Amino acid sequence: MDAFNPLPPAWVEHAIHSLSFHCPHCGAAVTQAQKVWLNRRAPVLGTNHRRKFQEFYECECGGAWWAWSSDRPPSELAEQYFSDPPEADSELD
Repeated sequence: MDAFNPLPPAWVEHAIHSLSFHCPHCGAAVTQAQKVWLNRRAPVLGTNHRRKFQEFYECECGGAWWAWSSDRPPSELAEQYFSDPPEADSELD
């Protein structure tokens, strides 16, 4: 599955809009999606004139859903990195 393929896969035709960035059928997190497709051919201008894209997900339960890229919650990895920055290298002191 190529998430950046310009042509949409057939399963996106039945996708429904999720406002919570979780599967609306079973509540699974986006990280549990089996397939992903990004609609990069039709960006929309959001607030502050920033582009946002539709992100389509096919869940392990078989449901398909989409959400705006601007609605994606911050990554847990980013939160972990910024809350606990790497220690300074003692050789540089």
